Amino acid sequence: MVANSFKTLQDSYHTMWQLIPLHPTLKNYQTLSRQVALLRLIWNTFFMATLVTLGKLSTGLLAAYAFQYFHFRGKKWVYFAFVATIFIPFTVTMIPNYLVIAKANLLNTALGVALPQLCDATGIMIFLKAMAKIPRSLIESAYLDQIPTHRLLMNIIIPILRPSIISIGAIFFINSWNEYVWPTLILKDKSSFTLPLALQNYISSEGGTNFPLAMALATIMIIVPLVIYMVFQRYILNSISNSGLK
Repeated sequence: MVANSFKTLQDSYHTMWQLIPLHPTLKNYQTLSRQVALLRLIWNTFFMATLVTLGKLSTGLLAAYAFQYFHFRGKKWVYFAFVATIFIPFTVTMIPNYLVIAKANLLNTALGVALPQLCDATGIMIFLKAMAKIPRSLIESAYLDQIPTHRLLMNIIIPILRPSIISIGAIFFINSWNEYVWPTLILKDKSSFTLPLALQNYISSEGGTNFPLAMALATIMIIVPLVIYMVFQRYILNSISNSGLK
């Protein structure tokens, strides 16, 4: 991908698998800078991915806390109902979600993209598993000291779960950054496009693909997720199995 982003159109088709370009050029990146507003695309993608990630982390933590430490009738069945949503295909919820977003006048907005994704059962499951490893005596001591629920969550639970929060947050962010189908339905104005939507402009099923330009934009697109993974890979690889008290 990176090698072909520095090739001419002719070289990209004749030497596609050659990692060192015969005639390296920056023309593809220069063309992109003229044809698309790269900074706006990056900002739109970053903002939407951040909004979705923060929403999933917040709802996941709060729901997991309720399932772990609150006692209410039917808790097990409510939890199973949350988990069951994992098995519902996106194609089933796509049209109802679109109709709701359209009636709420949220088309072409970041909130319209983010709203149906602000809760994720996977995050709830992982946070619940991590909370189960926290010693019960620690929580009971906090209750005896009459520490309010919000302080217990903010000052005790969240610091202990920081590795899990970082790892799951990074995964949520990368998935949201790369998302294509749902934003395609909601975002019609090019000024609100994300990077995956812009990439589609250079990939045509009718044979009009400008391969080097597409590879240049794809290279730009992976920089942020790659940096996030490189910075937090230790948490991503280890925190799920080692979450809880060290």
